[in-house]
Amino acid sequence: MVDDRWSRTARFRQDRFGMFIHWGLYAIPARGEWVRSHERISNEQYQPYFEAFNPVRYNPKEWAKAAKTAGQKYAILTTKHHDGFCLFDSQLTDYKATNTPAGRDLVREFVEAFRAEGIGIGFYYSLIDWHHEDYPAYGDRIHPMRSNEAYKDKDHQFERYLEYMHGQVRELLTGYGKIDIMWFDFSYDEMTGEKWKAAELVQMIRSLQPDILIDNRLGGHIKAAEPEIYAGDFYSPEQIVPPGGVVNELGEPLPWEACITLNDNWGYHAGDPHTKSARQVVRTLVECVSKNGNLLLNVGPDAKGEIPEASLDVLSKVGRWMERNGDSIYGCSAANLPKPEWGRYTQRGSRLYAHVFDRGIGPIYFAGLKDRIRRARLLADGSELQVSVPWMAEQYSDIEGGAFIHLPGAESDEDIDTVIELELAD
Repeated sequence: MVDDRWSRTARFRQDRFGMFIHWGLYAIPARGEWVRSHERISNEQYQPYFEAFNPVRYNPKEWAKAAKTAGQKYAILTTKHHDGFCLFDSQLTDYKATNTPAGRDLVREFVEAFRAEGIGIGFYYSLIDWHHEDYPAYGDRIHPMRSNEAYKDKDHQFERYLEYMHGQVRELLTGYGKIDIMWFDFSYDEMTGEKWKAAELVQMIRSLQPDILIDNRLGGHIKAAEPEIYAGDFYSPEQIVPPGGVVNELGEPLPWEACITLNDNWGYHAGDPHTKSARQVVRTLVECVSKNGNLLLNVGPDAKGEIPEASLDVLSKVGRWMERNGDSIYGCSAANLPKPEWGRYTQRGSRLYAHVFDRGIGPIYFAGLKDRIRRARLLADGSELQVSVPWMAEQYSDIEGGAFIHLPGAESDEDIDTVIELELAD
């Protein structure tokens, strides 16, 4: 099981950087993807958004170009979020994009556009469904109708909902060719594991797409020495980078991916100005890779189908850095060295990448690398850097065994991350 997981995740661990896309009816009220739950909006009150959904500027080819420009290697789209609305032409419901003014299968267009750019395809699918009549409402912790007395004695046929949910997953995995990632969201309270018939679901998924990756949100214990069949191929921390990476109870590294919003919301929020900078994004990506993880960076397109300009600007700047420094990200992992005070390390084979976040004054000190560095260069332009020991450093016994590299020029406020590529001796 563990060996299969490591084999299946090989490309995932090579790619390191992906795009998450949260998009649906909630882009119209433009107050985030949880607007129904937060404001306790009923199906009837939410219906006008279904009737108005018409993303006339939806062009997934532009989305794919933005992802490719940013250096993102895979993309995951919300085929159905918690509100139950489907962006694909499901035969199991009328609550879908083909029945709105949009009038077409938006998932199919996404798949075709991203596949044409060579970007891996992932489907997000919510286990939760606030629209389906057989999903428990009253008393549920997050359902919009959790305290509505009209739902108190409603008879829910949850088995019927499970048949529907499993059926939609089958549709997604048989109607769009090879899919790289199935990203479920999410388990909570007693709604976890076999409540979803998770083992049966995963067996069906594996029968249809043997190589697909599945996240850990069906439930189970992915960190166990012998995890359940449905525990997932990778761990999915949200809005946080784990302080020490992720390992199982045997201390073995687990594949993982931090999903992070580009502002403060997953879905489009017109009143959210808190877009992260390119510097924050790059350094978060480096932080993830330095701990054997991936970064899944979210964008929330608006009701017309466009990724906000502020998000595109950040993706473009990240892309410019990746174009020159991507070798320090793709296929890299943690280095067997302590975290340096000036930044982070990533490594691929004998290539050690020093990500200098803070130049400070004077040369950069590399503890424990004296006589181990064959060559040093700036990754961005390939220029050679000299490895030496300054005369004054010889006076300090506590830095014996280290090496020093002087970086040309001065640090600027625009510096994102200066990467030094070190070729190490065996």
